[in-house]
Amino acid sequence: MSDVRRAVHQHVESHPGVHFNELARNLDIATGQAQYHIRRLLDSGTLDTTEVRGRTHYFPDGYDPWEQRTIALLRRETVRSIIVYALEETEPAAADLADDIDVARSTISWHVSTLVDADVAEKCYDEHGRSYIRLTRPDETRRLLDEITPSLPDRLVDRFTRLVDANLAD
Repeated sequence: MSDVRRAVHQHVESHPGVHFNELARNLDIATGQAQYHIRRLLDSGTLDTTEVRGRTHYFPDGYDPWEQRTIALLRRETVRSIIVYALEETEPAAADLADDIDVARSTISWHVSTLVDADVAEKCYDEHGRSYIRLTRPDETRRLLDEITPSLPDRLVDRFTRLVDANLAD
């Protein structure tokens, strides 16, 4: 295995769920070089991949599809905030999430839909017809939450989105 391929593999092992751009940026390798080595690792069965909302994420062996989707989402700061809120609060409503996380309800709705599509959460309704979310596997989600931290570029993109949401609300 070449030094670059070994570095790619080690980076994915230490950063499960890393997406392509972050991997190439962190290793300071060209896009084509990253594509070549990732393809070789995927072909050899040493890496696995999943796509969540237009981003391809890479994983070492050992993660099931639900864990892969959850980890990919936990790398996004706003989704991570929603998940933390859902772990701390019973039956969090969209309006409460929007207020406490300080993002637009439409942004919350989009992220909640993503969580529901990934089977990380389910949308439920109380006796008054108000919607709230419930995590499908809270104990496993909490364990993964402790393992994964969003990258700086992901946090910056999420913060930019929050800034835009705040300016649109004014």
